[in-house]
Amino acid sequence: MDLQLAGRKVLITGATKGIGEALAVAFAAEGALLHLVARSADLLDALADKLRSHHRVEITVQAADLGDPAVPPRIAKAAGEIDILINNAGAVPGGTLWQVDDARWREAWGLKVFGYVALARAVYPLMKQRGGGVIINNIGAAGEIFDAKYICGSSANASLMAFTRALGGRSLDDGIRVVGVNPGPVDSPRFRKLQADRGDSGAPSHLPQGRPASIAEIVNAILFLASPLSGYTSGTVLTIDGGLSSRDSL
Repeated sequence: MDLQLAGRKVLITGATKGIGEALAVAFAAEGALLHLVARSADLLDALADKLRSHHRVEITVQAADLGDPAVPPRIAKAAGEIDILINNAGAVPGGTLWQVDDARWREAWGLKVFGYVALARAVYPLMKQRGGGVIINNIGAAGEIFDAKYICGSSANASLMAFTRALGGRSLDDGIRVVGVNPGPVDSPRFRKLQADRGDSGAPSHLPQGRPASIAEIVNAILFLASPLSGYTSGTVLTIDGGLSSRDSL
C-alpha cells in the first residue's frame, strides 16, 4: 500500500529512542523528509547518518529540550515548512502520589504535556497558512486506565487526550488533522522500568496474548494516521492496547 508520504516533511520529537527512533526509520523508508529533535546531539547525528545512507532522504536534526518553554517556537522555526508533526518527547515517572514529588511531577508535565501543547501552538498557524497538515500526539493508554501507581502519567495522558480531541474537533476547518495515539504497554526499556517502579516482576501474564505490543505495531498505525489515506480522521484518539482498557467490567 502506498501511504503517499514520499516527499512530505515530518517533524519528530523524542526521535532517538523507542517509538520515536522507529518512526524516524519508518518515515525515511517511505521517502519522507525529516526534522528530528531530541536532547542528545550525538544520538541525533548517528541516527541521521544511518538513515541518509540507507534511504537517501533529506534529514535535519536539532538538539533541544522541550521542557524549556522557549524551545518550541525555535523548533518550529528551524523545521520550516512541515507537513506532519509527531509529538513524542516525554517520559513520565511511575509511582503513587506520595512517591512522585512536586518537582518531578512539574518536570514531567513540562516536557510532555506543556511540550506537546506548546509545539502544537507553534506549528499550527504555519500549517494553516500553508493550507493544511497533520499533528499526531503519541500519548499513552494510562489516560484511559486510571492507575494510582502511575498517577502522574495517568493524569498527564488524560489531559493530552482532552487537548487532542478539543483541538482536532475544529482543526479540519483549517485543513489540519489532529489525532492521538494511546499505546498500551510496549516492549521497550521504558516498559521494563515502569514495571520495576510499580514493583511488578515476571512475565506480564495479565496482558492480552501475554505480551506487550511491539514497537512496529504502534509505528505502523501512526504512519497510516499520518497519511492522506486517513484524511477524514481528526479529533480522535486511537488506543492500541490489545483491548486491555476494555477488559474490566462492573
